[in-house]
Amino acid sequence: MSPAADALAAAPSLLAVAIAAMVSAVITWTSRPLLQRYALARPNARSSHRVPTPQGAGIAVISATLMVASAWAAWANVAIPPALIAATVLIALVGFADDIFSLPVLVRLVLQAAAVGAVVFTAPETARIVPAVPLALERGLLLLAGVWFVNLVNFMDGLDLMTVVEVVPITAALLLLGWLGELSWPAALLATTLCGAMIGFAPFNRPVAKVFLGDVGSLPIGLLLGWCLLELAWHGQPAAALLLPAYYLADATITLFRRVARREQFWSAHRSHFYQRATDNGFKVTRVVGEVFALNLVLALLAIVTVRAASMPVTLLALLTGAIAVGIVLRRFSRPQAS
Repeated sequence: MSPAADALAAAPSLLAVAIAAMVSAVITWTSRPLLQRYALARPNARSSHRVPTPQGAGIAVISATLMVASAWAAWANVAIPPALIAATVLIALVGFADDIFSLPVLVRLVLQAAAVGAVVFTAPETARIVPAVPLALERGLLLLAGVWFVNLVNFMDGLDLMTVVEVVPITAALLLLGWLGELSWPAALLATTLCGAMIGFAPFNRPVAKVFLGDVGSLPIGLLLGWCLLELAWHGQPAAALLLPAYYLADATITLFRRVARREQFWSAHRSHFYQRATDNGFKVTRVVGEVFALNLVLALLAIVTVRAASMPVTLLALLTGAIAVGIVLRRFSRPQAS
């Protein structure tokens, strides 16, 4: 077995999860007083929280993810793309500035596009999803998709534990796919440490949250998660790459189209997402995140089934089942709770 394969075995992987969780928790705990002073999120009409809460704990999550993944990669002689590390730091800085000063929309989008473009356009030419499509067109579409994915993770980070219950099942599934040899080593390493970092952050973000990720966390999480899913698609598993984030994709994209159709300022803050409407419709926060977590476990299982079965009929059935499961949850969230 190669050193990289040894590094991704169960024991080292679980150790990396534990170390990333510990580092994330320690940084979150020690940084809270500073965030309380300089990065306080005050509630408004569009917020889900009711008391001023510090934001910016994404600094802990991203720091833990990159530090542990880089150390692990160096030990295992695995190369994490330098462009990805640089882009993650850049987009985290953009998020941090937006948490403190509220950057103009155009400035945010340009810097986000630069970060995503650095990752997409430095990938090897052999990394393709649809080889029949011209490379320049495919990379351009991936750039647009990447910017959207980064932003939708940010949009969906509006409820206690919501990002945790989304990211942990996805990254755990990616780790399992890494064990099975269906994902590149760098992506598997980053998914593993991101999983651990989010677990370490979770106790501080459970209802009622003591601290939020902030844009400094949600934006780079979107970039790292998007890159891991892109790596999965480049390894011939586009169905699994769609199934894993299917709830976030559906909720955010349907909400965007609805807002565009109503001629609203779709880039501004709002309470139109299905998970937000669920709390307005009488769902408790714990129930909303519990149902999203259960749905993501189902989607993760379906994604793994498509990879292992390697069968078009099974893949189509899994995609249909995943779409139905997501649709059921969205419909439940959009209807008032029976009293």
